[in-house]
Parts: sequence; C-alpha cells; structure tokens
Amino acid sequence: MEEAAGDEEWYTIALWGYFAMAAIMFVLVNFCLSAPYGRHVRRGWGFSVPVREGWIIMESPALFVMALVYHAGQFHLQHVPHVLLRMHQMHYFHRTLVFPFRMRADGKAMPAAVVASGFFFNVYNSYIQARWISHIGVYPSSWLTSPQFLLGVAIFLVGFLGNIWADNVLLNLRDHKEDRSYKIPRGFLYEFITCPNYFCEIIEWLGWAIATNSVAGFFFFLSTLANLGPRAKTHHEWYHKKFNDYPRNRKALIPFLY
Repeated sequence: MEEAAGDEEWYTIALWGYFAMAAIMFVLVNFCLSAPYGRHVRRGWGFSVPVREGWIIMESPALFVMALVYHAGQFHLQHVPHVLLRMHQMHYFHRTLVFPFRMRADGKAMPAAVVASGFFFNVYNSYIQARWISHIGVYPSSWLTSPQFLLGVAIFLVGFLGNIWADNVLLNLRDHKEDRSYKIPRGFLYEFITCPNYFCEIIEWLGWAIATNSVAGFFFFLSTLANLGPRAKTHHEWYHKKFNDYPRNRKALIPFLY
C-alpha cells in the first residue's frame, strides 16, 4: 500500500510538471518564437535533419513508450484501458508511420532541436497517459457503454477523420511531386478557418480527455491547444502576407471565433 501511495504521489508531481511544461510552451510559441519547421523554417537553429526522418523520430515515442509503460500497468489486461490504448495508438500509428511517407518532404530539413523537443514531449506525455489508463485510473467494464465514454470516442473519431481529411486537402494542392508552390486550400472547413488539421487534432484530444475522464487527458488537450493555437495564428498571418486574395472572413483555428 505504501509503495502504491508513493507511486501515485510521484505521478501527481509528474502530472503537474506536465501542466507547467504546457504553460511554458504556450508562452514561448505565442510570445517569443514560432517553431522553425515547415513553411516557417529559418536559419540560426543549428544542425538539421531530413524532415521525414525527423518527423518519425519525433513522433515515435508515442508508439513505443506508450506501449511499454501501458503493458507494465496493473490494469493493462482490462477492457477499458485496452480500448483507450487502441484509440491513442490509432492516431500515432498514422502520424508516425503513415503521414511522414505521404508528405512532400524530399530535400527538406528541420532543426534537430525541434525533433529533440518533440521527442521529449512525446516521451513525457506517453508516460503520463499510459500510466493513468493502465495503472492509476480505475475503469469498470460498464464505462464502455456510458454516455460520457461514447461521447468522448465519437468526438475523438470525428477529430481523427477530420485531421486526415484536412491533411489530404493540403497534400493534393500540388499537381505533381516537384511542385513546391503554395496554394490557398478550399472546401468545407477550409472555408471557415485556415488550419482545419490543427482544429481537428485539438478536437481529437478533447474527445480523449472526455473518454478517459482524467486530469491527464485534460492536460493533453490543453497542451495540444497551447502548441497548435499559436502556430495556427502564425499560419494565418503567413497566408495573408503570401496571398493578396486570401479570404478575409476566415479565422485562424476556430470557426467564427479565432
């Protein structure tokens, strides 16, 4: 019992450290700098690595650290934790092993510092999420049919599918592999906001927070918002500078609001 109490106390410290990290990240990306990758890449960030390989390295802890920590938990064989694990892994299998091979990344590089920071975040976040769902959180089998869980899963799936759709729109803007030009995306959510891909990813982790019914899940949602919100604003401003005919009624991230 004392060992379990000590473990939960340590987890609580790690959890609030995670919240502090998200707050610092929000301040940095909103007021100090924009992450130098993609269209915002710039000199002065030291050693760079190829974008595709860097992306895979950066996202990979969300697969292997999540799985390792999860399977060390006392509840890892129970139904609800197993479903939650599959939800998480579904997203990160796509982000780690599918999306990087679809992106037009030939000849492009990203700072190793960005890869390292993303790698660290995914290690930390994977520990926080996996430790909760497989060791600390208690989920009776009836949770699978509860209105809150079903709502969370529905929101997660809408966000997941919307994220893939939004990425497809961006990937199909260019006519051929050698085309490096930027174009204005159109259709559905792109008529209302600049970054539906970010909006849908935020929706995913809102669904996760609801389905897990946890502070850990809520902090994951907040950290995603803290990272992608300011980046969406930077994207939005970039489009307005790049295109004189960029739609003035589009918001950056949230339809009609922001």
